[in-house]
Amino acid sequence: MHDDQVDVTADIVAILIREQFPQWSGRAIQPLSSTGTVHAIFRIGDGLSARFPLRLADPTETLAVLEREARASAELAQVSRFPVPEPVALGKPGAGYPMPWSVQTWLPGTVAFDADPSGSDAFAEDLAAFIAALRDAETRGRRFSGDNRGGVLAHHDDWMEKCFEESEGLLDVPRLRRVWSHFRELPRTGADVMSHGDLIPGNVLVTGDRLGGVLDTGGFGPADPALDLVSGWHLLQPGPREVLRRTLACDDLEWERGKAWAFEQAMGLVWYYAESNPTMSRVGRRTLDRILASME
Repeated sequence: MHDDQVDVTADIVAILIREQFPQWSGRAIQPLSSTGTVHAIFRIGDGLSARFPLRLADPTETLAVLEREARASAELAQVSRFPVPEPVALGKPGAGYPMPWSVQTWLPGTVAFDADPSGSDAFAEDLAAFIAALRDAETRGRRFSGDNRGGVLAHHDDWMEKCFEESEGLLDVPRLRRVWSHFRELPRTGADVMSHGDLIPGNVLVTGDRLGGVLDTGGFGPADPALDLVSGWHLLQPGPREVLRRTLACDDLEWERGKAWAFEQAMGLVWYYAESNPTMSRVGRRTLDRILASME
């Protein structure tokens, strides 16, 4: 998926486990077929999973990121009534893999790519309860870090311009440019709240028609209160989406900003993963279709 991607195999994982965590050696190691774009994930026995960063980076910087993600995941676990992975250990480079890596608890369930919950009001209510619990968590004076989504929409103009250029021939770019020209002007009113930051189908587990758990919690931190509303566009059809909005008591501006963050994310998914991760590319297209349909 990436020009600087690092390959990880089950044999490499087995050696790393044997050398660094011998208490787990002998457990079955199973690579997971995942639509994830940041980590290669391997299941270790029945209760653990190992996550290996896919993109080559400085080991010291990678360790700092993994340590920060572990702290964030542990903090989110304290406020969520829904299952989330909890950090267990950090591994070191070795066996041909050049960066640190992480181990966390394994959560059973089916990701929303494979068990579509988009028509479920009950799932929307669960999703709202998850988001509300995060919003109620203390920021402890922290503010948005400036990385990725969650700050000022207009700061993403350069990225959006690249997305528009790369999407020629894939999407109706003139129409999408007009949509962004509206979104980028939306004012920010609410103070930062604690947010998951990436509520896309691959990070949400479904059990029946309910929310079974939430993955990839290392981005938990302060951001625009509208950021987690991207889930309404990535995950829900119009009826349940309205349930999410009503349950969270979103005003018009906050809801529109959530739509804007979903638009920004979806625009990047379509072209970047068109060849390397078609499932993610289709998620982007579906989200854009939902957003455009809501504006007709």
